[in-house]
Amino acid sequence: MSALLTVRDLSVHAGRQTLLRDVCCTLHEGEALTLIGQSGAGKSLIAQAIMGNLPASLRAGGEITIGTASSRAEDVAARRGLWGRRIGLLPQEPWLALDPTMPVLRQIEETYRYVRQDAGPLSPARLARDALARLGLQGKERHLPHQLSGGMAQRVAFAAVLAGGAPLLIADEPTKGLDEAMRNEVVTLLREALLEGCALLTITHDLEVAAALGGQVQVLQNGEQVESGACTQVLSKPRHPYTQALVAAQPKHWAPLPPNAPARLLLAAEGLGQSLGGQRLFEGLDLSIRAGERIAVSGPSGCGKTTLGNLLLGLLPPDQGRIIRHEMRPHGFQKLYQDPVAAFAPRQTLRRSLRDLCALHRQPVARLDGLLEDLGLGAGLLERPPGGVSGGELQRVALARALLLEPSLIFADEPTSRLDLLTQQQTLEVLLRSAEARQSAVLLVTHDRHLARWFSPAQVILDTRSNPDTTADSSHGSDHSVRSLPPGVPPLSAALRTPQAAQHRAPRRAPAAVR
Repeated sequence: MSALLTVRDLSVHAGRQTLLRDVCCTLHEGEALTLIGQSGAGKSLIAQAIMGNLPASLRAGGEITIGTASSRAEDVAARRGLWGRRIGLLPQEPWLALDPTMPVLRQIEETYRYVRQDAGPLSPARLARDALARLGLQGKERHLPHQLSGGMAQRVAFAAVLAGGAPLLIADEPTKGLDEAMRNEVVTLLREALLEGCALLTITHDLEVAAALGGQVQVLQNGEQVESGACTQVLSKPRHPYTQALVAAQPKHWAPLPPNAPARLLLAAEGLGQSLGGQRLFEGLDLSIRAGERIAVSGPSGCGKTTLGNLLLGLLPPDQGRIIRHEMRPHGFQKLYQDPVAAFAPRQTLRRSLRDLCALHRQPVARLDGLLEDLGLGAGLLERPPGGVSGGELQRVALARALLLEPSLIFADEPTSRLDLLTQQQTLEVLLRSAEARQSAVLLVTHDRHLARWFSPAQVILDTRSNPDTTADSSHGSDHSVRSLPPGVPPLSAALRTPQAAQHRAPRRAPAAVR
């Protein structure tokens, strides 16, 4: 049986710097290969090189064969003609894969009509509608991409890739930004594609996703393959020290944080209610945030987590309720965006963007090198534009940018979703160390319930499927409203060592659950 993908001695260079060295892999029908490793290790570079979509500042070497079409890695034109029909890519940044001016149903429909062409007796419109419904997006058919949450945009991009019918699929962080239920649904769809004969190359930081997909695993570190083999073998009995550390670095194993030590009031929200695109997200939400406080925000994709942050930061006016802010500096409230590529000027180098920011707010730029070192980033990275670095590297640059301004409140929207487990832990340590030193409050949005519980026993949980129960943790003196976890999610336990948490019943007043 001939291979659908063969990669021989693939290397990628940026000037004299080698970013990827001598990578080899082969995929046949129905086979899965998952790439894991630290952020910036070269995983996404492999996908871009195979597609022929590397940034112009990078050059590739080696040989890539897709089906029977063989070409040198640098011959990008030879592979671009295969896009859609022979090879499909689910990109790490879904916003860049979708037409911002076209409703999502039409985008999927056009893929069936003009790319797939042989989709069978059903109309392209019917197939597109069914594809969106399968991914929990019914009712969103007429929405534009900017009207969707990050997780929803990820699912739309995924539906478009599957609609093309390509026998070779490349999925770059396909479950990034998704809640656990939708993550499992996406994994199920990928497994079904394998059963139908597709070859699947997946890039992920989620070891549970890697285990669920099975097949082969390759571990990359600093642009080189350090371990490869059957998924069950590599993840259960890793040989290389880096792989061992990666497997052991899951948030459920992290040491608990010390209790919150909140001080002066920064912000108070009373009776907040908000709708988006005709859907009621939450109502009757009360929340107070004090200096030095840590609060975790979680809930299903599209439930309003990012919208809540935009309300608190003053980026949106609330439909109901009011917000009183006690921080008057214009840059005192900072947001870490779920998709950091959208938060940087695309044609400027990162260094220019950061220097301009410091000049605008009269902040010393001298702290930048120290922050980059703490975050595991080299200063040379700043000479590239945002599109020339990995998603994980850009997330850490975005954090450095926010910390340069010494904010009083940071709304961190999935700030480590593109990071491997080791880098995630290092990055959160930098964030918390800086927040503690400056008494900054941090609201962390995450779909990882282990990470949420590690971060804080005070949680805001938005879930339109659950009845509102109130839970208060008296040990931390928190006075914001909190409600119960969704069904099936275990309560706070010894992992946080807060046995004194007491539960109280709250009046039924909203479809949202807030904890």
